[in-house]
Amino acid sequence: MKNSFKTILTSAVLMLSLNSCKKEALNLLPTNDLTESIVYATPAGYKQELVRLYANYALTSPSGSDNSDVGGLNSGFADFLRLFWTSQELTTDEAVCNWGDTGIPELDNSTWSTDNQFLRGLYSRSISQITLVNEYLRQSTPDQLATRGITGADATNVLRYRAEARFLRAYQYWVLLDAFGNPPFVTETDLIGKVNPKQIQRAALFAYVESELKAIEPDLADARTNEYGRADKGADWALLARLYLNAQVYTGTAKYTEAITYSSKVIGASYSLKTNYKDLFLADNNLNNTENILTINYDGVNGTNYGGTTFLINAMVYTAADAAGMVSTAYGVPNGGWAGNRTRQNLPALFPDANGTLDKRGIFAGPKATIDAIDAPNDGLKVTKFKNVTSTGATPASLNGTFSSLDFALFRLAEQYLIYGEAVARGGSGGTAAQALLYVNALRQRAYGNTNGNVSLAALTTDFYLDERGRELYWEGHRRTDLVRYGKFTGSTYLWPFKGGVKAGTSVPAYRNLYPIPNADLIANPNLVQNTGY
Repeated sequence: MKNSFKTILTSAVLMLSLNSCKKEALNLLPTNDLTESIVYATPAGYKQELVRLYANYALTSPSGSDNSDVGGLNSGFADFLRLFWTSQELTTDEAVCNWGDTGIPELDNSTWSTDNQFLRGLYSRSISQITLVNEYLRQSTPDQLATRGITGADATNVLRYRAEARFLRAYQYWVLLDAFGNPPFVTETDLIGKVNPKQIQRAALFAYVESELKAIEPDLADARTNEYGRADKGADWALLARLYLNAQVYTGTAKYTEAITYSSKVIGASYSLKTNYKDLFLADNNLNNTENILTINYDGVNGTNYGGTTFLINAMVYTAADAAGMVSTAYGVPNGGWAGNRTRQNLPALFPDANGTLDKRGIFAGPKATIDAIDAPNDGLKVTKFKNVTSTGATPASLNGTFSSLDFALFRLAEQYLIYGEAVARGGSGGTAAQALLYVNALRQRAYGNTNGNVSLAALTTDFYLDERGRELYWEGHRRTDLVRYGKFTGSTYLWPFKGGVKAGTSVPAYRNLYPIPNADLIANPNLVQNTGY
């Protein structure tokens, strides 16, 4: 299933030219070389355009890795996952980068400005993807289908494509909800190019995302029945569970019972843990894997870019052996190796050992765990769990020996186990601590290879789940959201090296729980008001 969908995706990239809007305003149409009457003339055209919506997650531009759909941003930085990961990890206790590119030191030190190019890039990338979905939905209404003579089973298929497109839009609105709180808001029903988008407030955006995910559920494929890399009911439930776990942050009202309900739906849908944790992060992670719920699919030869898992792998290794004895060839990128990303010491400290002999989830390398200076290349351990190598040790084909074919899971079952447990610990109804213990110990038995890591009911405190999420989900784009939920991202109750720009860490003001609306969009759209504190 993975190969067939990747083949379709690659064909979309090669055959069609896309120049998505390069401004932050949501009220612009994407421009295409082909007219809508040609592109959407057949059922196959609707499928092809759906693939392009997915492709936008894995590419910076369909014209190659040297181009960017996000105006003003270097193409190497413009990939969605790279931008999302940077916003979720570099600003936390889990990661640091010693590169001097404009904006990275600010993120390392929790001192980002309203002009930070990486935060603006994430904001713009999410809006770009929303814009593309809006146009797809305008072109796939029942009236449009009838006009184009698309009926019967073909029309039913397009109804499912619409549901998937709405899921992709809901996911991007969740990204904006979580990171920026109060973004501009436009759907397919708004007039194009007539007025500036209105700003939506965080609680209202939460309600919208929630309502969209519930509305599309009946039209999505059943869990685990869609093509690999396409959204289904499992992905829908997984995002709802994540949304509800953070509802108190987003709206002021807790919805832990709902988090239990939807994580339970996922858990009950015949997903299962992959036997070996490390195999989740290898280039054949699509094989015999019923843990991943929805992935971004990457191809190291076709549709390459310098973000995604190519970034995650190359940004931790050198081409030649480094002080830890690591060399890029061992990670499936023989001509890559950019080095820069490491952990802060807080992350390896979560594990009973830093070399993974006990808890095998701790996959680190390096001579020194402590960060004494951000620009010191050997300060901080490297996270080595991502590899462009298969479980049999083979290296997939890779353009120029640099690009990765490792897929990245946006959602996987382990997160749902931990959502269930944390929601129970926080007082949600409909679940039990005894069931949560079974889920937690299933993760820990996989991690230890035996029952030596099992914990008792008494251990399942709310704080336990923050640490366990760190052990299970580190560097997968969760940490900032988790720390905000626990009240530890800002303030002084929890410190890490260079939090607040001080080596020992210092308090960060609470307004930084949200990122700023980019200055460029504030100037372009007078309807927008900056988030408090910026």
